Amino acid sequence: MKWEPVALMILLLGLGVWLAYGPNLRYDVRPGATTSKANLGGIKGELELYTNPATNTEELRLLYPGGNFSRTWTADEFARDFGLEALETARLATGNKLFRTLNVTAWWGVAIVAVGFIGQLSFSGRWLVQWWISEKSKDSIVPESFWWFSLFGGAILFGYFAWRQDIVAVLGQTSGVVVYARNIRLLRKAKRRRDAAAKA
Repeated sequence: MKWEPVALMILLLGLGVWLAYGPNLRYDVRPGATTSKANLGGIKGELELYTNPATNTEELRLLYPGGNFSRTWTADEFARDFGLEALETARLATGNKLFRTLNVTAWWGVAIVAVGFIGQLSFSGRWLVQWWISEKSKDSIVPESFWWFSLFGGAILFGYFAWRQDIVAVLGQTSGVVVYARNIRLLRKAKRRRDAAAKA
């Protein structure tokens, strides 16, 4: 197996990770405050949770991309405007590096992201299987296992992207899952025909 494609994959993966996590916007956060990614009323930014040492009360504000920020809410005001669940989510999520990295607000979100990773590993595994078999035979071959990996990974990713409410990715998996299942069916039908012809 040649090393160049592997090196290119590693470089591309590094670029993707950097684009996802490297050039994030920096916000003017008060010293001692913690933040989490937020989407409040359709506005995306960082939610800052700060304990004011003068009053010993929690204060929250939304930090917008570009450096601006919202008014400051007390915990009671925030719960009144956005609901008690949003306040509890903010308390749980702010400062948690794992939640922040995975862009989730609770531990069940971490579990769903883990399932999404399993789907992505399966989906990526199909290419590794196809590549390995093709390299061994010195010809481009698409084995049946390629379609099974595709179907399993695609179905999991469809559910994961639906949970993320990512319509672009959902649309990308919708047609794929049907095509993968159809290819498996066609391969099975062809095998039955070959078996029947061999018995005749």
